[in-house]
Amino acid sequence: MNLDDIKDILELVREHDLAEFEIERDGLKVRIRKAGAAYVAAPVPAGLAPMAAMAPVSAAPAGPAPQPVDQGVPLAVITAPIVGTLYLSAEPGSRPFAEVGTRVKKGQVLCIIEAMKLMNEIECECDGEIAAVYVDNGHPVQFGDRLFAVKVD
Repeated sequence: MNLDDIKDILELVREHDLAEFEIERDGLKVRIRKAGAAYVAAPVPAGLAPMAAMAPVSAAPAGPAPQPVDQGVPLAVITAPIVGTLYLSAEPGSRPFAEVGTRVKKGQVLCIIEAMKLMNEIECECDGEIAAVYVDNGHPVQFGDRLFAVKVD
């Protein structure tokens, strides 16, 4: 990786307004994080992937206002593992994979993120009930954006 590669990466981060970006190539690891990008830890039961434990906090909500959730209930926050366009259903006009109140199982598809013409199914990481949907259908998401909150069984 040379200086031009790093400049290109910085330009991509600016262009797509990413809060954080990390790449490893040829034994060199580069992590770029914008100043002011805050992170909050959500209470997550043991055994869930680390991806569910951290979610970026932005000044403006990424989607619809989150629905109220009972206090003290263990939640798993499902975040976007990649940058792309999020779809809540398999095709336009069909039922969403998951809505608030839907019972879900570990491994069940919650949504699809299209990235570079590839459709990536995002699966639930635990059994439970969808407590909140943080994104709108057809909107872009960034790595780490909150997608769903799941009340863990």
